[in-house]
Amino acid sequence: MTRVSVLAPAKVNLSLHVTGRRSDGYHLLDTLVAFAPFGDSVELAAAAELTLAVDGPEAAGVPADRSNLVMRAASALCAAMGAPEQGALHLTKCLPPASGIGGGSSDAAAALRAMMALHGWRAEVGLDGVLDLGGGKCLNLAALGADVPMCFDAGPARVRGIGEDVAAVSLPALPALLVNPRVEVSTPQIFKALATKDNPPMPADIPAFEGVVECIEWLASQRNDLEAPARALAPEIDEALAALRTLDGCRLARMSGSGATCFALFETLPEAKAALAAIQSSHPEWWAAAGALGDQRAAVLPVEY
Repeated sequence: MTRVSVLAPAKVNLSLHVTGRRSDGYHLLDTLVAFAPFGDSVELAAAAELTLAVDGPEAAGVPADRSNLVMRAASALCAAMGAPEQGALHLTKCLPPASGIGGGSSDAAAALRAMMALHGWRAEVGLDGVLDLGGGKCLNLAALGADVPMCFDAGPARVRGIGEDVAAVSLPALPALLVNPRVEVSTPQIFKALATKDNPPMPADIPAFEGVVECIEWLASQRNDLEAPARALAPEIDEALAALRTLDGCRLARMSGSGATCFALFETLPEAKAALAAIQSSHPEWWAAAGALGDQRAAVLPVEY
């Protein structure tokens, strides 16, 4: 194998409850996530040195040096394996940066999968976000970033703690439209502006949903605790949510993560795609994409070419 490609799917926080704060300043979360069938992509080719090139429609301002989490993740994996840093990484950015849909973390997870495939390394995700590489070797995914463990799994999950506690859940595929009003928000600023940091978690058990409508109705009873402070700091989010709620067939509109990307859920995928066309017509300056949120674990398996 000399070259592989891996999808880095967009992550959507269907709900996000901030339940506390640790003594070290990290916030405790209880969030339900699902993944989109679209996102960035990471390609890796055999090379004597570890390098990164970045292109794509959303590449402006994205670094290609070791400040990029893709490079840090690849370097950390090589160190954990006791192997030289080798491989030419190529990141194609299609997701807007700093947008609350896990772009950087999903890119890092894709880079890890690509490195493992190219070098023939095998691993299993263990407890607390630790990647078991065998032979006593391991890599703490959560240390790379709170979203990296869930993005490495890429399936519907309930995630707690600071992101290291990932438990798979069963959800129906949820037709969705994602929009970003082209504003970047600072996650640290959003958390700093959060008025209450010890909010109630989700119910102890996630129901076994019979279908899309039942799932959306249950999600409507949950929250994103970061939405209010994000809207206060970036009023463009209000405009995005208002636009989504006026679309035909929209059953729920909410912000993902710390923003500013927002999503609308629909009963059918044709409704979501029709809504995408409507948004692209009314707000051509926004980033927008539609698809069924759910399990992308098969899609993130490296493809050799």
